[in-house]
Order: sequence, then structure tokens, then C-alpha cells
Amino acid sequence: MTAADPLLSSVPEPYYVHNEDRGETLHRSAPEAIQRDVIALQVRDGDHVLEIGTGTGYSGALLAARAGTSGRVTSVDISDHLVAWANRLHGQRGVTTITCHLADGMNGYPPHAPYQRIAAWCTPPRLPQAWVDQLTPDGRIVACLPIAAQPSTTLIATITLAAGQPRIETVTFGGYAQSTATAVDDALTIPGRWVDHHVDQPHPAWISIGWRDHDDPQHTGARTALHLLLNPSHTDTYHRAPLDWLSWTAYSVIAGGPQRSITALRDGRRGIGHTTATTAAVILTDGTILANTATSPSLTALQTWLHHWEQAGRPGAAWFGTSLVPNDEDDLPGWDLRITAGARQ
Repeated sequence: MTAADPLLSSVPEPYYVHNEDRGETLHRSAPEAIQRDVIALQVRDGDHVLEIGTGTGYSGALLAARAGTSGRVTSVDISDHLVAWANRLHGQRGVTTITCHLADGMNGYPPHAPYQRIAAWCTPPRLPQAWVDQLTPDGRIVACLPIAAQPSTTLIATITLAAGQPRIETVTFGGYAQSTATAVDDALTIPGRWVDHHVDQPHPAWISIGWRDHDDPQHTGARTALHLLLNPSHTDTYHRAPLDWLSWTAYSVIAGGPQRSITALRDGRRGIGHTTATTAAVILTDGTILANTATSPSLTALQTWLHHWEQAGRPGAAWFGTSLVPNDEDDLPGWDLRITAGARQ
């Protein structure tokens, strides 16, 4: 199946995202990303597909088109509003092979298991054990997974089974919103997971630090680092802008380790860089560099990371080595996605 596949073009995206009865859905995934991941899922005629994240209904309609009249799509979402509207829109189009249900997708959907294919349009803390348990031996999962315990630090992974254990087949750059246990306001600007300090006034800003286990219970270090970035004494422009932000995001996980931090400032721009309890430096998406001083140790570290990234050739997703590491945490047992440098060349 290719991007020009008639099964994809047969689904009217405006009907779901700009429906005249429902109104436009403002916060939604890009159709190009959804189509890319539907292609990667390789849904076959007759497959039983589980969709995690009903959303507008558009992605489910694509999956139903690919599974054909003998297939079935089970879609789950934590928002009863989204579920109700998707069921209505599918019904109005005469699509009867998909049903949408109110449920927490982190548990999969046991009543309709097993599934040949599972697609997730949200980012869980890790690959859930429940998804693997509900997959057939020849099954396939396409999901957005974190590569660090920080927001907006993800890869899209295509996962298959080998002797009952999940393995990474391919990864690509991309990301979806974090999964949540309950429906949230579309206007939410502070991620629900892995934010170590945030301010709401006069405009929202937040920071996530890789060294949170070494910060105090009051998050003094994270608070100080965010303050330094909101009030930098040194500003510069990266000499090799524009950045390949997706490549830099992934590479900085390897280069930065526990000193890596990611922030969103009051103007909405994202930054990635080095912080400590007393110093901070990040590079923003537009190539602006902010630091607490021109001689900041954090700035020196950030410049070193960027130099190594450039030496690596601003690597694409296939450059990174990947592994799934078991994690039996009680809240969500499963596997963490970890990356290494250059092992997939």
C-alpha cells in the first residue's frame, strides 16, 4: 500500500475533521502522519484491528477501508464525546465494520481480542504488556513510544513478535500527544507526564529535566533552570540553522543523557539542552540559543552535543540502534524503548 493507494483516498478526511454538523476539530493529528502509520501497519483484507485513540474517526475509517468488508476495527478512546461522534459519523457513511468504545486504551480491549494489527495515536509511557498479550503471533503494532522520560521525545515504532516477544522492525521520526487516564481539555498546554516545573502566568511555560531523581522534593533545581531560561543573560544564533529538529531531538537523548532537558517557553517555542541546579542552556527550534551566561558550563556542554550531532551527519531515524527493555512497573508493565548511536547503519 502506498500513499496514493485508492483505499486511502477513498476516505473523505474533511468529512471527519471539518464536519458541518460537528464543527472543525482543532486539535488533531496531521493526516499525513496518520496515513504514514496506516501504511506501516500493513493492514490486510480481513484483519481484526485495534485502534488506540478514536480521535476524529478519520484514522479508524482508513483502517476499516484497508481491512475490507471481512475485517473488523475496534476503536477505543477515553473521551465519550469523541467516541459518540465517531460512531455517528461512521454510521452516516455506512461504515459498519468499525465500532468505537469508551475505554482506557492502555489496557487494550480484551472483549474483542486477539488482534492482527494494533495502531496507537497517542504516546503511552512505554509499550504496554496488554497490547502484546492481545496480539496474534503474526501481528503488528505501530505506536509512538518515548525514548526518554520526557515529553515530546519519541519515535514511531513498528513492532512485530518473535517467539512471543516484541521486537522493533523499524522506527521513524514523529510523535503524538501523551496518553492520559481521563479526557483532558483540548486547550491543555502543559503535558500531563514528566514535567518537573511549570508556570502559568503570564503565559504557560514548563521544563522537564533528565536529572529529576537528583533534584529535591520541592523541584528547586528544575524551578531555577526554568527561571534562567525565561530570563537568559546570553542569547546567540546557531551558525548552522535551520535545524533538523526531529534528528536533534533523538540525538540529544544519546548525547545528553541525564543532563538533557526539554522546555517550552512562554512564546510556545521548544528548546532542548543542558541544565543543572544552577546553570542552563538550550537551543530553540528556530536556532536561537539561550543560556544563563556566555561562560555557562551548560552552554559549553550544549555546544559539544551540537558538534557531535553535526559530525554524525544529523542522522536519520534508521541510524539509531533500538531495543525494547522490560519494565514491570505496577502502573503499566511493558517495555521501554531505548536507543543507541549508530547501530542500525
